[in-house]
Amino acid sequence: MAKIAFVFPGQGAQYVGMGKEIYDHFSVAKEVYEEASDYLNLDMKKLCFEGPDEELVKTENTQPAILTTSIALLKVLEAEGVDCSITAGLSLGEYASLVKSKVFSFKDAVRIVKNRGKFMQEAVPLGVGTMAAILGLDRSTLEVCLKECSSYGVVETANLNSPGQIVISGEVAAVKAAVEKAGEMGAMKAVLLPVSAPFHSSLLKPAGDKLKVELQKYEINQPEIPVISNVNAQILKGKEEVIPSLVDQVSSSVLWEDSVELMLKNDVDTFIEIGPGKALSGFIKRIAKANNQKVKISNIENYEDIKKLING
Repeated sequence: MAKIAFVFPGQGAQYVGMGKEIYDHFSVAKEVYEEASDYLNLDMKKLCFEGPDEELVKTENTQPAILTTSIALLKVLEAEGVDCSITAGLSLGEYASLVKSKVFSFKDAVRIVKNRGKFMQEAVPLGVGTMAAILGLDRSTLEVCLKECSSYGVVETANLNSPGQIVISGEVAAVKAAVEKAGEMGAMKAVLLPVSAPFHSSLLKPAGDKLKVELQKYEINQPEIPVISNVNAQILKGKEEVIPSLVDQVSSSVLWEDSVELMLKNDVDTFIEIGPGKALSGFIKRIAKANNQKVKISNIENYEDIKKLING
């Protein structure tokens, strides 16, 4: 028996037109978009299907838009009888995992992430912080690099995505210095990312404080299936861990590589990435290869993908 994990993408995966096909083909998907529009008083269909891009990329719009699209796809898979025994999501994607595990209702989650986006955007003025992707350096070498560049300001590890693919975050001067230094230290590639804030760095602590107050307004249930938390790459033990882990997640590193390794150790051999983009599938492929594991990876973001998965 295949042991299946559902994984959900984070911010950056969005594109104009995401979800339109499944909205047109499945009433269960249509309901999710309509629910989100009602709860947020925002035309989610228009935002996801027509954009414009400059509206969709605003953090407080991106986060509920990706969550809505991921949950619409999830509902279609569930209706077709596809299910999982464990789940994880990258950053924002963790909220889709928590909806899958019935920790939050979708209507609560979509409201939370809209506010989360707003808090994250407000925490650091535009132009103060940025992020960069560093390819081809191991963790310990990168740590040395960041330490040497900390005299320029805050610069920290943000995402440990897969072997040799790490994202850093912090103040602009420090991140730029680290990009240059990483190149000197042998990185294959070191590039600034087109983001509007230094996500997953200590600069985002004020956003975490606001999120904590926000999360206390909602009903939180015991996870019905195991959910792996980004901040420690461990399975959430119970609902009392949900708020602390989501608050820390805003300003801590996302341990994606470690999370996937935990799933591999738990005998997961089939990963289904649910939502826009294919970034997680690429990471999982590299992580499995580094661990000498054979896995099956599917990516579900449109009608064709669903047909292919259902019909084998």
